[in-house]
Amino acid sequence: MAKEFASRGDMTDKKITFSEIGRDLWAFTAEGDPNTGVIIGDDSVMIVDAQATPRLAAMVVEKIRGVTDKPIKYVVLSHYHAVRVLGASAYGAQEVIASEKCRAMVAERGQEDWDSEFERFPRLFQGHESIPGLTWPTMTFTNRMTVYLGKRRVDLMHLGRAHTAGDIVAWVPDEGVMFTGDIVEYHSACYCGDGHFGDWSNTLDAISVYQPKAIAPGRGDALVGDDMVNAAIESTRDFVQSTYRPAAAVAARGGTLKEAWDAVRADCDAKFGDYAIYEHCLPFNVARAYDEALGMDTPRIWTAERDTQMWQSLQG
Repeated sequence: MAKEFASRGDMTDKKITFSEIGRDLWAFTAEGDPNTGVIIGDDSVMIVDAQATPRLAAMVVEKIRGVTDKPIKYVVLSHYHAVRVLGASAYGAQEVIASEKCRAMVAERGQEDWDSEFERFPRLFQGHESIPGLTWPTMTFTNRMTVYLGKRRVDLMHLGRAHTAGDIVAWVPDEGVMFTGDIVEYHSACYCGDGHFGDWSNTLDAISVYQPKAIAPGRGDALVGDDMVNAAIESTRDFVQSTYRPAAAVAARGGTLKEAWDAVRADCDAKFGDYAIYEHCLPFNVARAYDEALGMDTPRIWTAERDTQMWQSLQG
């Protein structure tokens, strides 16, 4: 290859922030790395997204133990991606909860995604030797599930396809706080390699209906207050639409993937070039946008081999 994926050279440790975004609701963030949400109830703790390895998850546990000694009972997976789920064993939770579609995607493409992401993002997989294997949900649901942490209610909901077909959010109604996974990002590129561009905006609308006072997004700083919440939702929408439109125009006229890449860069570089993981996401985003525009509703499975083939086709 003429050059490597941008993420392979990103080996700099990120600054961790652990911020309270509602009463006993916390966001573990790290400068554009995958975020983890923490929901503390009356008798137990729920984790939203588990990190890529037990090593990274242990950093989350350390922060949690600084604010509560309650047992971690649930790990919720917003979707199936390796960087979100493979650290789950470190929490010692009784249950791992996800959508039924998420579990199906683990079965269909979980190992391939692990292998692909391991090759692309070595920093996040330091300490990978401690990963016991694929993370399998022990409880699943189709559209909605309610969990009570004592009196505290948490609604887990599939509001529509976006980042993947199996995305869910966690809504804590007593504080009006939502944990969205990668459906919403803040000053971070959306990874759309398994995305559904045509549905994503409607799913963002479904989130807006709840008028959340705060959001823990998939990547980027925690969002507190109407201005930050609304700005992040709209910038996410703009990112997704600005990626899809030029790629779809190229596909419609029979152009190549490389032409779609050039068209998307022309529209997006100036607006989003300084976003976290922009260069990492871009080739996968363009490839998926091009495929969806050609009528492929189900994203093709990414493998380490397909990653290389796709990247080579974009060089020159």
